[in-house]
Amino acid sequence: MVIKDFDEIYGIEIPDSWNVEKLEPKIGNVKSGKRLPKGFYVTDMHTNHPYIRVIDMREGYVDTSELKYVPDEAFSAIQNYRIYKDDIYISVAGTLGIVGQIPAYLDGANLTENANRVTNIKCNVKYLMYWLMSSTIQNIISQTQTLGAQPKLALTRIRNFPVILPSIQEQEKIVEVLSNVDTLITNLQKLIRKKKDIRQGTLQMLVTGKKRLDGFDGEWVKINLSKNSKLKARIGWQGLTTAEYLDEGYSYLITGTDFKDGQIDWNGCHYVDYNRYEQDPNIQVSNGDLLLTKDGTIGKVAYVADLTRPATLNSGVFLVKPITDAYTAHFMFYVLESSVFKDFLQQLSAGSTINHLYQKDLVKFDLYVPPTKEEQEAIAGILFDMDSDIHRREKKLSKYQKIKQGMMEELLTGKVRLM
Repeated sequence: MVIKDFDEIYGIEIPDSWNVEKLEPKIGNVKSGKRLPKGFYVTDMHTNHPYIRVIDMREGYVDTSELKYVPDEAFSAIQNYRIYKDDIYISVAGTLGIVGQIPAYLDGANLTENANRVTNIKCNVKYLMYWLMSSTIQNIISQTQTLGAQPKLALTRIRNFPVILPSIQEQEKIVEVLSNVDTLITNLQKLIRKKKDIRQGTLQMLVTGKKRLDGFDGEWVKINLSKNSKLKARIGWQGLTTAEYLDEGYSYLITGTDFKDGQIDWNGCHYVDYNRYEQDPNIQVSNGDLLLTKDGTIGKVAYVADLTRPATLNSGVFLVKPITDAYTAHFMFYVLESSVFKDFLQQLSAGSTINHLYQKDLVKFDLYVPPTKEEQEAIAGILFDMDSDIHRREKKLSKYQKIKQGMMEELLTGKVRLM
């Protein structure tokens, strides 16, 4: 059935030779996934029945690094809820609208109840996948999701999705162009993951002294972080109300949620006025400072290097400043990112979850550091260069992804024609 008044409803004018159909029944059939029967759970033990969860889904593909499996004895109860290599998945609970295909070697995997699959597809499969990723469909998902503790996307909503259809030949041309961009993105993602793995291995070797840089020797020195640092945080009576969180103001207000990849995401920060900034000089932040989260997700760390205006701390964050010559803040940043500190936090928790890191906890943190600041800075410099290289490539990746999104909007609506 052709959808009437599509251009008026969605504000998209398509070429006269293109059609718009409802996803079901003209384009394909939408089927649900299935949870394991009561008393059974997915397992890490490899069986012949892989289980695709929403947490495994990425845009366009499945991340199999933490794949789970269905126990043999539970398989018969859910064997009719499998997904195949020519199907398309779409997440319908939790994170909505993740769309992609499974790899051929997972053909026939079981599908979570939190996702649906489109099967018996009568157009180009990859074309339909790109269309379901488009802003048109993603906006429909945002507007039609059910509200509650966990947002959900109803099966009937998906079946009624509009699908713009050029000819099969033009679908293939569109897929070819977008697939070429996907290849660039995928290759860059693989390179970034490889560089991050190398960086992590180098970090562990250098900050523990397992590998020494040329030109440096001497025994590493045992120090205590607390005894060699000034640790400050916003004290209780200085707590801020939400009304004091400004969209623009005199000073950045740094919260634990602003930590990103060892830096502060200034674009996400709220602001406070001048009086709140001046209230406590001990938590005024400068370039070269070290920040550590103490509430919520504890142990996140950031090194401040690109601050261009005044900044202060919200509750939940420590400001760590060296007060002796025992260590440099830049070197300590990498120590706190390593297993040296993560293992310490694990010992503090004694296997349970801890929701708050107290200043008295850090009194217990002893570590070994190079005997000279020169060696510490040499180590930090190598790791900083590796981080800078990764960040440059991540910016390039973001640019490619934006280009792809723009191309999708142009190609999938016929604004740009390939035939």
